Amino acid sequence: MPDIEVAGRRVSITSPDKVIFPRTGHTKLDLVRYYEAVSEGALRGVAGRPMILKRYVRGIEEEAFFQKRVPAKRPPWIEVAELRYRSGLSAEEVVVNDLAQLLWVVNLGCVDLNPHPVRAGDLAHPDELRIDLDPVPGVAWDDVLATATVAREVLADHGLTAWPKTSGSRGFHVYTRIEPRWTFAEVRKAAEAVAREVERRAPEVATSRWWKEERHGVFVDFNQNAYDRTVASAYSVRAVPDARVSTPLTWDEVPGCRPELFTIDTVPRRLAERGDPWAGIDDHPGTLDGLLELAESLGPAPKPPKGTGRRRQVVPVIEIAKAQHKDEALAGFERWKARHPGAAARLEPADVLVDGMRGRSSVWYRVRVNLQHVPEPERPPQEPLEVDYDPWH
Repeated sequence: MPDIEVAGRRVSITSPDKVIFPRTGHTKLDLVRYYEAVSEGALRGVAGRPMILKRYVRGIEEEAFFQKRVPAKRPPWIEVAELRYRSGLSAEEVVVNDLAQLLWVVNLGCVDLNPHPVRAGDLAHPDELRIDLDPVPGVAWDDVLATATVAREVLADHGLTAWPKTSGSRGFHVYTRIEPRWTFAEVRKAAEAVAREVERRAPEVATSRWWKEERHGVFVDFNQNAYDRTVASAYSVRAVPDARVSTPLTWDEVPGCRPELFTIDTVPRRLAERGDPWAGIDDHPGTLDGLLELAESLGPAPKPPKGTGRRRQVVPVIEIAKAQHKDEALAGFERWKARHPGAAARLEPADVLVDGMRGRSSVWYRVRVNLQHVPEPERPPQEPLEVDYDPWH
């Protein structure tokens, strides 16, 4: 196993030739070398923040598992912070402050980095508000970028500087640094106000609707600011076949940007030649006063109608499968389509709801179908699930 000398420490890289990205052939050592090359920007995104370890120990084509607790067997120079959860349990999570610590995390099988929006010195007050723009299937990329621009305008109108980056997946991220004076609940409230205002200004492309089956266009996801939520940080390589990177941009670059151009191969050169567009992100943290005033002026968010027991649905959604693995869930959906070809032919891309659901330590998958485009007499009823996985068993 090769040892790497960084930050005055020796980091052992186990199984360096293990292929992490089968389509591109990139290995664990390639991933390590990538993070070495972009360490300036990557450390800016995670430094001082406890992080959840999202480990792809068999490469990206196998499901990752989530690990909150730092491994007991670790070098003495690995820093930790103890986070407490609503369950009453607590966990010591890794806190990365230098390149040696970062590469130690990557060696565990972490492809992307998932820090909390707080610093280890104050775990109760976030210093970052994060907006995750999540397009429903079939939405044009230009609509995602247009929504990002509106989010920037909303933040600027309320005294905050917006920092854009690709997500490295289907969506887009907009961050803003804030003074660490507000609770998680207050930060989430401020983010929800951003989402609702973006929807008000651009209703044709943006939505803040909480229930997935009621969304259209680009969902302005404010819930990433809730306690215990994490988002892939700047310069994180994402677990997608072409090894894309969540890449910081300038706002001048946002119109027309193409996320497929930012990969494990291209981003190091970009950073070396242009520098980090987010180099100044920590210089001027802002206040949430304006957004919290906006939240008060908007009033309570609309609530879905309630029935007895579970939420009463306002759209005709049926559940198809719950599975441990995504391919199992989608295979179940294919069987459902084969039984109901008429209904399947009427589905729009956004009618197929595929959810990655966080379990105890891994993601499981649910497939539902919105039958809104199927005439009511032709709608299949809710049937026994094609796959009925119990993630809590």
